Amino acid sequence: MSSLAARVFRSLLAPASRAATSSSRSASTVAAGGTKKSAAKPKAKPKPKSKPDSLAKKKTPRTTGIFKATTVSPALAQFLGTGETTRTDAVKEIWTYVKSHDLQNPADKREIFCDEKLKQIFEGKDKVGFLEVTKLLSTHFVKTTA
Repeated sequence: MSSLAARVFRSLLAPASRAATSSSRSASTVAAGGTKKSAAKPKAKPKPKSKPDSLAKKKTPRTTGIFKATTVSPALAQFLGTGETTRTDAVKEIWTYVKSHDLQNPADKREIFCDEKLKQIFEGKDKVGFLEVTKLLSTHFVKTTA
């Protein structure tokens, strides 16, 4: 009996790994008449799925629709500094100009106050809604027939 007691005290006093202490506890609960409970296993993180070969390749830039570089009107060309651009790049340039010159209405961020440069592009309007920008820019892109 003393050797059993010595082993129990050694196991309690000595630093043990988590697995060893849980197995000794579960063994003692089984010996004491209790039921053995399974330890909670940490959930494995799902591995990221690999992309199919068609998606893994870098896509080539689009050259159709709004991504097609087209000739612009002289007024827009003067504003942008180039005679040919895509619609998306033109909108980006206008937004960077608006934000850098603080031309957004502070009460309604969807509204732009036009200065002299923007009035040339936006048909002389004092205020333009952000949804109107692309509509007003469409007149500045020259239609080409192919």
